[in-house]
Amino acid sequence: MRLRELFPQAQGDPEVTSLAYDARQVTPGALFFCVRGFTRDGHDFAPDAVAAGAVGLVVDHPLGLGVPEVVVDDVRAAMAPAAARLHGDPSARLDVVGITGTSGKTTTAFLVRELLEGDGRRTALLGTVKSVVAGREGTLARTTPEAVDLQAAFAEMVAGGDEACAMEVSSHALALHRADAIHWAVAVFTNLSQDHLDFHPTMEDYFLAKRRLFEAGPRVGIVSVDDAWGARLARELDVLTLSVEGDADLRAVDVRLGLEGTSFAVVDRDGGRLELRCPLRGRFNVANALAAVAVARALGVADERIAAALAAAAPVPGRLQPVEEGQPFAVLVDYAHKPGALESVLRTARDLTRGRVIVVFGAGGDRDRGKRPVMGAIAGRLADRVVVTSDNPRSEDPDAIIAEIVAGVERDDVIVQADRRAAIERAVSLARDGDVVLIAGKGHEQGQELAGGRKVPFDDVEVAREALRARVAA
Repeated sequence: MRLRELFPQAQGDPEVTSLAYDARQVTPGALFFCVRGFTRDGHDFAPDAVAAGAVGLVVDHPLGLGVPEVVVDDVRAAMAPAAARLHGDPSARLDVVGITGTSGKTTTAFLVRELLEGDGRRTALLGTVKSVVAGREGTLARTTPEAVDLQAAFAEMVAGGDEACAMEVSSHALALHRADAIHWAVAVFTNLSQDHLDFHPTMEDYFLAKRRLFEAGPRVGIVSVDDAWGARLARELDVLTLSVEGDADLRAVDVRLGLEGTSFAVVDRDGGRLELRCPLRGRFNVANALAAVAVARALGVADERIAAALAAAAPVPGRLQPVEEGQPFAVLVDYAHKPGALESVLRTARDLTRGRVIVVFGAGGDRDRGKRPVMGAIAGRLADRVVVTSDNPRSEDPDAIIAEIVAGVERDDVIVQADRRAAIERAVSLARDGDVVLIAGKGHEQGQELAGGRKVPFDDVEVAREALRARVAA
C-alpha cells in the first residue's frame, strides 16, 4: 500500500509493506511510528528504524532523517486507523465482542467463545491467559495488544476462517488508543472496582476510559448494573442491562451454588425463562455467564445451544481453579489481585463451605499502592485465617509491600510469610476437613517477577499440588 493511502497528507509516497512501533522490529518497507512512551520516546529510535529499512516515519515533530515524515498530533492515536487500512479493515468482517471491566473479563471472554463455538462459529480469543487466532493458541504480552499487532491479528483471523472474536479490552488499551478503529459487534461492561490507580489518576478517569468502548459505536451494549459504576453507565447510555437477582433487562435468578458448579435461570422482561447449568463456581461467575449468554443471544445463538454449550464449558485457568490430590478440603487458585476481585472470591469461598476460609495473597510491586491496605482489610473481614505473602514484587521490597497489606488487616492473628511457596505450604497445613484454602493473586501465571526484570518460574497450582501431596503422604 502506498503511504498516501494511509496518510493523504504525507510528503512522499513510498510503498509501505508493514507497520512498526519498535525499531527492533523494523524490516525494509516498514512505516515506523515514533510513539512517546512512559520511559522512552520513539523519536529517539527513528535513526535506527531508518537504518533498518523504514521508508517513512510518523512523528509529532519533524526529524529530517531523509525519508518521508507524516507529522500528526498524536502518534499513538494514528496507529490504529493506519493499521486497519493496511490490512483492509478486517474487523468489519468479524463479529468482534469487546469485554471491559475490572474483573471478569477473562472468564466472560472464554465463555463467549464457548457459546459461539457451540453454535458452530469459529471464534478467536484475545486476552490475559491466552490467544486463539485462526485455531492456533498463543500468549499475549498484554491483555489488549498494541493497535498494529491487533489489526494484524484480525487480518489473520479473517484469512484463517474465524467468524468472530471474543476479546478483553483493558482500560489502558482504551486510554492509549490501542482499541481504536475496531468495528464492535457487542461491547460488555462487567464491573468496576479499585485498580490501576497508578495509571489512572482517579476512579472517575478509570471509569471514563472504560466508557470509551461504548462510545465507539457497538451494535449492542451490554452492562451489568450490580455495581454503582455499571448502573451509572446504564443511565447514561442505551444498553441492555444485566443483574444477578436485581432488576434488569436480563436477570439471573434462583442461583444455586456448589463446589461442583452453579445452576440458575435467566429471565427477561417479557417473562421468558431459560434454565442453565454452568460448571464454573461462584456467584460472580453467574454474572460472567449471564453476560456471555446476553452476548450469544445478541449474536443470534439459540437458547438450546446456549444451554448445551454452557453446561460443557471448560474451566478457565487460574480462575477459581481447583487443585485436587485426594485431600478432605478444597484448594482453589484464583487470579484475584485487586480489592473487588478478592472480595468476590472470598465471598464465593464462604458460600462453598461450612468450614473455615483460609486465604493466601499478596500484592504486586510497582503498581497501585493504595489498594494494599484495602485488600488487607477485606481479607481480615472475610477470611478465618489470613496468610500474607509476596506476589510479584518487581523492584519493590517484598517486606515493605507486605507491611502495607498487614496495616489494613486489623487483627492480631495474621500470618506473614514472604516466601510464597512456604506461605502456600503453611495454608495447606492449617486446613481441616471441609475448609477452603484460597490462593489468590497470580492465578494462571507461570512466573514470579522480581527486581531487575528477573522472572523465576512459579505456578500456584503446581506449588499447591506439591504441598497437598506432601500432606496426604505424611
